[in-house]
Amino acid sequence: MSMNKEITSCMGYQQIVGAAASTALTIPQVDPVTGLKAMPIQAVIICDGAGIRWRDDGVAPTASVGMPVAIGTVFVYDGDLTRLRIIQQAATATINVAYYK
Repeated sequence: MSMNKEITSCMGYQQIVGAAASTALTIPQVDPVTGLKAMPIQAVIICDGAGIRWRDDGVAPTASVGMPVAIGTVFVYDGDLTRLRIIQQAATATINVAYYK
């Protein structure tokens, strides 16, 4: 039995510090290997220092409203990356984002 598993390619990394207001991602627009225009389809997000909240419904999250992500939790987002907004729950959050296609 053959399992055909698609392999993802890393398109970049971003670190967000001090997201006291609702913050959009800086999504890579070019494949780092080929140099061709490309959009990632997935983001792997991990926060340090404090938890975060996110929304992707067109409404900005606040420190107390939105989908919570605890410190150290691996949050894989594969929706429309341009709609994702993130905010820190406390002033010590560092948000690490890796982009994949």
